[in-house]
Amino acid sequence: MATAELESILDLNTLEQYCSAIGAGTLLKSVVLFEQLMPEYVSNLVKAKEAGDKETLCAEAHKFKGAAGSVGLRRIQEYAQLLQHGEEAQWETDHQVWLKIISDNAQDDLQRLKHFLEDRA
Repeated sequence: MATAELESILDLNTLEQYCSAIGAGTLLKSVVLFEQLMPEYVSNLVKAKEAGDKETLCAEAHKFKGAAGSVGLRRIQEYAQLLQHGEEAQWETDHQVWLKIISDNAQDDLQRLKHFLEDRA
């Protein structure tokens, strides 16, 4: 995968810093924990959207943004960041698209992250 494409998915700068500081193996353990929690995060987002519960959707997006960012998932973090801000004018027209991007890419992005770290462990 080209570096530019990988940079759109993963926060390579942060990941390199983490790998230098704590090691790829240690970070991979955190990623495995995140992997166990991710289906619940995504499910909570979808359920809140389907229920029309904007407040919960924004709150869950905020949690997911922090969790995704903590393991270097750039794309997921960026779209969760957009999704958490229900007060923005663009939110009403675009939140469903953002949620779809998260839902469609979360698992693949996570696998790319794991491969990235496994290559460095």
